[in-house]
Amino acid sequence: MADTKREIERKYESDESGLPDLTGVAGVRAVIDKGVANLDAVYYDTPDERLAKASITLRRRTGGSDAGWHLKVPVAPGVRDEIHEPLSDTVPRTLAGLVRSRVREAELLPVVRLRSDRDLRHLVDAEGALLAEVSVDAVHAERLADGGGTAQWTEIEVELADGGDPAFLDQVEKRLRKAGVRPSSSASKLARALAETAPKKSKKRKAPPAPDEPRTAGDHVLAYVRAQRDAILELDPAVRQDAYDSVHRMRVATRRLRSTFRSYGKVLDRTVTDPVGEELKWLASELGVDRDREVMTERLTTVLAELPRTLVSGPIRTRMRTWANARRGGSRRRLIGVLDSQRYLALLDTLDALVAEPPLLPAAAGKPEKVIGKAVRKDFGKVSALVEKAIAAPPGADRDLALHEARKKAKRTRYAAEAATPALGEPARGLAKSMKSLTSLLGEHQDSVMVRETLRELSAVAHAAGESSFTYGVLYGREEQRAAAVEAALPAMWEEIGSGVSG
Repeated sequence: MADTKREIERKYESDESGLPDLTGVAGVRAVIDKGVANLDAVYYDTPDERLAKASITLRRRTGGSDAGWHLKVPVAPGVRDEIHEPLSDTVPRTLAGLVRSRVREAELLPVVRLRSDRDLRHLVDAEGALLAEVSVDAVHAERLADGGGTAQWTEIEVELADGGDPAFLDQVEKRLRKAGVRPSSSASKLARALAETAPKKSKKRKAPPAPDEPRTAGDHVLAYVRAQRDAILELDPAVRQDAYDSVHRMRVATRRLRSTFRSYGKVLDRTVTDPVGEELKWLASELGVDRDREVMTERLTTVLAELPRTLVSGPIRTRMRTWANARRGGSRRRLIGVLDSQRYLALLDTLDALVAEPPLLPAAAGKPEKVIGKAVRKDFGKVSALVEKAIAAPPGADRDLALHEARKKAKRTRYAAEAATPALGEPARGLAKSMKSLTSLLGEHQDSVMVRETLRELSAVAHAAGESSFTYGVLYGREEQRAAAVEAALPAMWEEIGSGVSG
């Protein structure tokens, strides 16, 4: 089983070798010399360096206290999740899976070897507790392809102790800067090695220019599309590791993409985007198997905990736990299979191609205020009609369905408004906020519908097993009250939203 650690560190370079005295840093009682370790790491990537372009590193390292395979995935500037696997001759399957959305069908090959002499120090407080590890690394880099260039440098690395306060690193940096040490211009050793060992012709190549500031309607829509594509790629490893809320966030990214294609059909050619949207719908539905389980499990656990003990009869907690675990195991295995499938990888390739060569229509060159504003207003009109229909419908299945449809259209309008916010400013931001509130309220109603369906299912199983179904009925009644409360609150919320939009 892979071991994951949150790594918070900073890298520095200096014209002078050696480490400044850090005993004066606030909170540091002593600097303990831990000796020199000889580290030997081989970094793996695709021939076109897809992992490096995504700031991901995959290495096999010997020497030191943590020999093995290490995969480092960026979380935030200076923060990475480091996933460990034991030493082996080939890339572990778990780590290969975590980078599959980036690598896809390409082969992982050794690209760089880094040998480092690491002079390690521990910064400890008055109680001897570790605050941070500081090392001076003398690095020798060797490119294993493209001519085999080499490079050497010395860098200082400061890694925060597990559970430490990141503000402590500010104190260390303040002391280092006073000593003439400056933050490294490279994000990682690998990034520096690739840059400094690149063939001469490659060194002369300029980095691709950053996207221009959005000016046209197409620019704004494509910026939003690109952000959602990137979100799917970045969340893939987290979903595979079952990280909290990762499935939901990836599902939202797929929905945002699909909604954007539909809302901005005058900007992006729907003869091209509709087939992509169908594949995104498929992916969202597969992700939804896990998400629906999460929602139902959390809700059932909450409502059961709220019941007085006198209203709880039979082994209902055991029955719910068995139901949740059974669904979890099946949905997790299925989801990993989806992420490993050719269909999913082909979808990622299609999204890359769409971003690289977008199917822009003439309206894409138009002014954002006109083109994007018209699309958002059209979406809001559809939401308005559906909400009015739901409010007018009698309580029951017809109203439940109407509210569900209104919720879906409200989500689409919210995403369209999010994409429009950089162009339209506060009006779009306000609409997105209103649609978020509306979808939240209607989501409460839909959750109640789904919980009641689950309770009917569990009650039938319990009854067949000769168990009491009393508590299931009590919970069902409470869910009916919950839905009724939402329906009663909707007209006032909708009136407030309408006045805000018209104003």
